Amino acid sequence: MITGDYSEFLNLARQTPLAPWAEEYTQKSESALKDCNHGHLDMWLKAINELPGIKLSGVDINSATIKAGSQKDCDDATREKLYECMQKLRPWRKGPFDICGMKIETEWRSDWKWDRLKNHISPLKNRTILDIGCGSGYHCWRMAAEGAKLAVGIDPYKVFVMQFWAMKKYLDNNRAWVLPLGIEDIPSETKCFDTVFSMGVLYHRKSPIDHLLQIRDLLRYGGEMVLETLVIDGGENDVLVPEGRYAKMRNVWFLPSCAALEKWMRKIGFKNVRTIDVTRTSVDEQRTTDWIRWESLKDYIAPENSDLTIEGYQAPTRAIIVATT
Repeated sequence: MITGDYSEFLNLARQTPLAPWAEEYTQKSESALKDCNHGHLDMWLKAINELPGIKLSGVDINSATIKAGSQKDCDDATREKLYECMQKLRPWRKGPFDICGMKIETEWRSDWKWDRLKNHISPLKNRTILDIGCGSGYHCWRMAAEGAKLAVGIDPYKVFVMQFWAMKKYLDNNRAWVLPLGIEDIPSETKCFDTVFSMGVLYHRKSPIDHLLQIRDLLRYGGEMVLETLVIDGGENDVLVPEGRYAKMRNVWFLPSCAALEKWMRKIGFKNVRTIDVTRTSVDEQRTTDWIRWESLKDYIAPENSDLTIEGYQAPTRAIIVATT
């Protein structure tokens, strides 16, 4: 396995509806890593190259904690080396993972989000899928476990792409991929994906309608969008535009109510629009761990009132909305 070599991805993508754009996706991905001048890139690559080779007794990408091997597959010294290398790829946000008993307890319990949506969306078997803002690729592996033909994750943050390559050393499933791209880097109006996931992205976009239009133009006719985002309580015309930060985040622009978001989606042509889940984020789902050693949700909530952010806005509440083209 050579980190940043997307030839396997190219071969598989050519066998899917993504085929006309497969080479462009591949070239842009390889160039993004080749031309990356991030100050930590050499450290990340060294950590991945130093990951120990282990003969694994099995791999499970269809469990809450994605697992590679078991405790008996390696000794304590090898687990310590695993820990040392993987720690150099912090912050780990999406997971959790377990390699031979060495647990990566990520900031987010991404499995909780998966459990909330998996029984309310179209079956993923044989689908070509795009996951926008995928992080380490946790959900891409869960999609592959559901039988996806190809689960393509995109994320412009190189450390998350490095996390994918590190895990790929042990989870060598060629139907799940993470590309070092943002949505602006991929060809518009491809209309080839069966399902497009956008989870935790919309509120970071200065123009949320444009983001929804981008998703629409990536889906085939009858394809399905799975959107997860921060929302507020209210009616179809209620939208929060934070004056400054929201939950200490600088780049939060629009938090609509579910009714408003559904209205936006219908207006631009989505069909069968429905909210399938609304959940207040808990400090058990988003937390500080040894794998993300700085502030997390508990630090973003008002200490005297857990219903409010530190700035006085409604505390983080996330909705999942599903629609078709």
